[in-house]
Amino acid sequence: MSMAAHSHDKPMTLADRLAHETGVDVFRCYQCGKCSAGCPMAAEMDYPSSVLMRMLQTGDEPSAQKAIASHSIWLCLSCETCFCRCPMEIDIPKVADYLRSQAVQQKKVHPAAKNIRRFHEAFLDTIHYTGRLYEVGLIADYKTRSWNLWQDVLMAPVLFIKGKLKLWPHTVANRKAVRKLFERSRPVQEVKP
Repeated sequence: MSMAAHSHDKPMTLADRLAHETGVDVFRCYQCGKCSAGCPMAAEMDYPSSVLMRMLQTGDEPSAQKAIASHSIWLCLSCETCFCRCPMEIDIPKVADYLRSQAVQQKKVHPAAKNIRRFHEAFLDTIHYTGRLYEVGLIADYKTRSWNLWQDVLMAPVLFIKGKLKLWPHTVANRKAVRKLFERSRPVQEVKP
């Protein structure tokens, strides 16, 4: 943990809060760049992972806000290539998850990431209600959130004929347990009255 977290007269930086809430210490990064070099999405990102790590290390609030509002955190696939390549074993996908949650809480989701967030929400909804992935429900939920109603519409009959899309969901035996997991993992601020 950084020195700022131990000082009582300085407010906690985003990196300090990240370390406190996730256990990931970005100050261990020594900027080797292996994370960015191995990332399959680095070319699409506004800030590759090594740059995001440096932005957090500075302790500078404008840099922290740029990291939260970046498109990069939404492009992270959580494939963990960066984590595997990191000589310091820094869990960068966990950093991206934390920054995404901060972006949602602070209402600073990058405009280009709106459909990524909608897909993420639709995916979690189908897991929440059935306990496993239900493709037709995922598609319907995403389409109604994004209004991309005609995107890939010609694929549906082909997938249905091949048996890849089932009309009815297969649910897990104990759906209450899945719902309890969601309730426990939801931050206090997101709980709806």
